[in-house]
Formats: sequence, C-alpha cells, structure tokens
Amino acid sequence: MTTTMLEVNELSTKYITRFREDVYAVDKVSLKVEEGKSLGIAGESGCGKSTLALSLMGYYFPPLHYTSGDIIINGKNISGLNPDHVRKTILGKEIAYIPQAAMNALNPTRKIIHFIEDVILEHEMYVNKKDIYERAKKLFETLGLPPEVLQRYPVELSGGMKQRTVIAISVLLLPKVLIADEPSSALDVTSQKMVIKMLKHLMEAGFISSMIFITHELPLLYNVVDDIMVMYAGQIVEKGTSHEMVFDPIHPYSKGLMGSIIVPEEGLRDVKLTAIPGVPPNLKKPPAGCRFAERCKFVRPECRVISVPYREAGNGRVYRCIIPEAELREAYSREERTK
Repeated sequence: MTTTMLEVNELSTKYITRFREDVYAVDKVSLKVEEGKSLGIAGESGCGKSTLALSLMGYYFPPLHYTSGDIIINGKNISGLNPDHVRKTILGKEIAYIPQAAMNALNPTRKIIHFIEDVILEHEMYVNKKDIYERAKKLFETLGLPPEVLQRYPVELSGGMKQRTVIAISVLLLPKVLIADEPSSALDVTSQKMVIKMLKHLMEAGFISSMIFITHELPLLYNVVDDIMVMYAGQIVEKGTSHEMVFDPIHPYSKGLMGSIIVPEEGLRDVKLTAIPGVPPNLKKPPAGCRFAERCKFVRPECRVISVPYREAGNGRVYRCIIPEAELREAYSREERTK
C-alpha cells in the first residue's frame, strides 16, 4: 500500500497588488504525490509554477495570499495556517524547497557551515555545533561533496558546487517532500547532469520521500520524474506519465511546448521546431473560457465562453479541453501529413 506524501485539492492563491488588484496565479490546482514518486511541473514563465511551489509550502507573505483549497503534507493539513507556525513546524522537516535562483541564495560573507547551523538550530535548538559539523560532514560525503566545502564561503565555489550545496542544505532535516524549482537552470550541461544525478540519489538513498521538479523544459523531466503536469495561466492543463507527456501529449499547449524545444530523445530528434504564437493571458482578468484559446490553432467559438472540463484519457491521465481526444489526435495527424 502506497502512502501519499502530498495531496492538494482545489488550491487557489492570488497576489494583491499595491493598487488592490487581484492576480489569480494559482487557480483550483489539484495534485497528489505518493511516497517514492516524483512529479514534474512544466510551463512557460509566468504560468504560476513558482507561485504554486511557494503555496504548497504554506509560504504566504504579502503580496501572496491563500484563497481556498487543501494542502495535506504527510497527513497534516497546512491550509491557511499562520506562516510563522508553518516555518517552525513544517518547512524543512515535512517539505523543503530549492529556490529558483539557488546559486544566489547564499550570503557571500558567511561560511557554508554557518548556514547549516542556522537551519538545524531553528528546529533543534539544543544541538551543539560539533555535532552539527559531524552531521553535515557525513551528509556532504554521502552526496559526493568534499567536507572542505563546509569551511568555504559561497564565492569560493563554482556555480555547480553552489547549486549542489544548496540542495544538500535543503535536505538536512530529511523532508518528506522536496520541491526543486528549476534547479538546473543557468548551469552548463555537465553541471546539470550532476545536479539531476544528485536529486535522483536523494530519492534512492532515502533522504527524501518524494519530489516535485519544476522547469520550463518538458523534455528535461523525462529522465527525472515519474509523472508530469503541464501548467498554463495558473491552471493544470494536462497530466500523464513522463513518457506519455514527452512522446504523446494530448493538449494543444503540451503539444506546443514539445514542438518548441530541441529534444535529444530517440524518436523526437527529427521533429521540426515550431513556436507557440502570442503570450499567456493577463491573470488580473482571466478569460471566461479556455485560457489557451487565443493561442490555440484548434480553437472553437465555445472555447472562449464555457467552463472547460477535465477529460479522462485512461490510466489516470487527464487533460483540460472541450475537444475529444480522438479529434485532437486526428487534427495532429492531418497537420503532420501536410508538412
């Protein structure tokens, strides 16, 4: 029997601007991550991925505000709890976060061991510094990081080393869920490979029980996660296994994401690159119907006016579109024949 590490039901959050305008960044998002499993979330910039990550941790500080829905981490519902309470009892222990700009997350004037001391003493105030050092040394050695890094300043480390150090700090308290927000961005290919290998090792070695990996690059997730969700304009538009989402996407937006990225995987190398026209909608005033309608080549009049349902596509796969799967696949097939 599998254990659910993270369950989210109809979560909605928004930003309130200084002009008192509401920006609906996360709109009725539901997801589930089981123990030992990893979930990828892909989408363009501004689609709500990082806001969803902050929301999942209960990290609500102005201008971000909780609106509705449930966030259940390892059986604990943290929805709407006081952020200070969440920080002391949940963050780091139940759920941890690798920030989007991880290489800039460390204060250049402090040694790495001092960051580690801060994290551990925030949750375990009676631990002495010698024990903290031994604990950190053992963790770094297990993750392939030389213990000397503990006595260095961030400016003495390479970009890849800083990234891996931040990841190591994030798992100090053995969290049940780790959220990695674009952990491989701005790194060279070799460093990206090392970071991804490290994240997979964290799962295999039991440092974390489950993981959410956020990125712009849908194909990157293929070798990292079990399932992938595609997010657009604050909503989830499709979810499936990593193989289904990379090799056989259903939703026009998922299809467009795959078509706009060079993919090294066998079977996709000859796919011609195509751009998705237009930009995501303004979330101060979200469209009444499908939020992708203005950019979709298969748009119908009703797409702009009716609430778009989720459709089942078998084996737990879902996508958000008024067009039946068979019709979409036929449209893709016609498109391929005319190229």
